[in-house]
Amino acid sequence: MTITIDQIHALARLAHFDLSPEQASQLAQEISDMLGVLQQVQTVETTGVSPMYTPVEQPGRLRADEVHQDFSRAQILANAPETDGKHFIVPRIM
Repeated sequence: MTITIDQIHALARLAHFDLSPEQASQLAQEISDMLGVLQQVQTVETTGVSPMYTPVEQPGRLRADEVHQDFSRAQILANAPETDGKHFIVPRIM
């Protein structure tokens, strides 16, 4: 599959890119090359191959979730420019 320079210019216009003719030509060639590789991948016979979510068969080792209270509320709020004693005070945006 090939992509034309006209298609590249149309995409560049939609993306608000300014491309020189040389850049458009190079980009068209690079995208055409990528599409060629993807066409080759699509020809691989995968009948009978089970879908996988990871190529690694060993499950990941996960630790149990544990709650840790590392900082007190006072320590956290001490770094804020403005608080009401319990909450951060932030400027109104709208």
